[in-house]
Amino acid sequence: MTADRKRELRADRKRHTVQRLSYGERLQELAIRIIRLGKALPRDFVGCHVAKQVLRSGTSAGANYCEAQGAESRADFAHKMQVVVKEPRETLFWVQTCKRAKLVRPRMLDGLAKEVNELIVIGVSSAVTAKSNQRKREK
Repeated sequence: MTADRKRELRADRKRHTVQRLSYGERLQELAIRIIRLGKALPRDFVGCHVAKQVLRSGTSAGANYCEAQGAESRADFAHKMQVVVKEPRETLFWVQTCKRAKLVRPRMLDGLAKEVNELIVIGVSSAVTAKSNQRKREK
């Protein structure tokens, strides 16, 4: 690992501990980490397949969250938040697969599964709250 890469990783960790990031910012940081993971995967058939899958799921959650922010109604927001949660779940599967198949160095995945799990919990909570608020409004 190059010295620049080490500094970059330290800066990423520091950014997460020094300041509280919003859900949207954390999803964007996840997308950046997933892009780096995709670049680090082997350039063989398996690596390319996994890279495409993890890149799709790991980068779309943030975009879907941005879309949810522009929802036209409470019902639309609740539905879009349910879509937001699906993507990190798939991302978690691919991250765990990378780890178990030893496709990249374990250090590259340090804390990634934990962050994805936290984002899932936050997203589920937000979706449940949105759905509950929607039901209250309908009564």
